Amino acid sequence: MDGVIFHSDRGSEYTSEAHYSLCDQLGVVQSMERVGSALDNATAESFHPTIKVEYAHRHRFATRAEARLKIATWIADFCNTRRRHSAAGGLPPVEFERIINHKHAETRQEARAA
Repeated sequence: MDGVIFHSDRGSEYTSEAHYSLCDQLGVVQSMERVGSALDNATAESFHPTIKVEYAHRHRFATRAEARLKIATWIADFCNTRRRHSAAGGLPPVEFERIINHKHAETRQEARAA
């Protein structure tokens, strides 16, 4: 499960040792909101209504397995590569990450050269 990030609030089920252990065992990175910050998970929380409105409610699925597969494909193909996101400066996430990674690489090269 490389690259999977699980974002949650600080509910007891997500802060339990069993949950930490399972995430660690599966290679899942946990992301939690800070205490008292409602904005921390705003991006994650706005994502679910987007999936529902823009994709799930417009399609019929024969099974849950079909829904999972088609929604995951839509996320990977459309959301990550073409849909612009305000949290990413109006860029698709893949493009935003490419730019950020390039800037980080340049910074590391400059630091080595100095």
